[in-house]
Amino acid sequence: MKKILNTCLKIVFPFVLGGAILYRTYRDFNLSRVGDYLWNLDWFWMTVSLLFGILSHVLRGWRWRQTLEPMGEHARMNNCVNAIFVSYASNMIIPRLGEISRCGILSKYDGVSFSKALGTVVTERLIDSLCVLLIIGATLLLNIHIFDAFFAKTGSNFSSISEALSSPILYIVGVSVLAFLLLLYFLVRKLAFFGRIKGIMYNVWEGVLSLRKVKNLPLFIFYTVAIWLCYFLHFYLAFYCFDFSAHLGWVAGLAMFVAGSIAVLVPTPNGAGPWHFAIISMMSLYGVSWENAGIFALIVHGIQTLLIILLGVYGLAILAFTNKK
Repeated sequence: MKKILNTCLKIVFPFVLGGAILYRTYRDFNLSRVGDYLWNLDWFWMTVSLLFGILSHVLRGWRWRQTLEPMGEHARMNNCVNAIFVSYASNMIIPRLGEISRCGILSKYDGVSFSKALGTVVTERLIDSLCVLLIIGATLLLNIHIFDAFFAKTGSNFSSISEALSSPILYIVGVSVLAFLLLLYFLVRKLAFFGRIKGIMYNVWEGVLSLRKVKNLPLFIFYTVAIWLCYFLHFYLAFYCFDFSAHLGWVAGLAMFVAGSIAVLVPTPNGAGPWHFAIISMMSLYGVSWENAGIFALIVHGIQTLLIILLGVYGLAILAFTNKK
């Protein structure tokens, strides 16, 4: 019963949280205008934007296969790509479920070690985190005055953050957590199933280190840069779908892209709610009216979410069809 309740909370809480933030953001909006803007949308630019969104998933699948090969795991390319499609759709049901589901797909259809595949996913997340940090750094340099206004508008205080990081309490808590983890490690070693857990963790760690053995490192770097370029173009080209945002340049687009990338860390379905709030706040700083920014965020996020759902359904169907044997 407790397990069922926890599962329900994992599913329900992100939807409730996202819905609450959406309601708080859009409660004073005139949503009757959304239909008119949707009808007059420049669908050429939206189509190009969606193509870059699809390409980013395909490239991620190709890169994932490359990191699996050094460990002797040879998954089929189409299975890797379709697993990525399914993973993004799965994350809309339960945040981070996609990382587990795509490893399970390759384990089922190509016999790939689940724990090794999970290790490569951890490596991907580390690489992606580094990319986000680099993009944030470059964007802050290009838009320092805009971000300063954004943090002031949203109530963030850099001085309080600095004080928290320099507080001795933070280090005391850190040492305490480390001591607890060490104690837990020695206790687990005494258990009978430690050998099995150790084997699984070794496979995960081997997957994490798979990047060292990638045969074609320049190709891996190319995939990584291309993935994030596609992510940016997937968002930025949507500017040209509306008259009120078409004049915004790539520097403004980069600032909003970063704000949106940070906002989706909040566990809601596809970042619904936090992403809208971040994009609306940033757009208003670039002179777009609050209502127009809200319409942009609502339409663009809705269409991109629909794309993820359709790709997930397609991925499930094609996986079942092409792996009948």
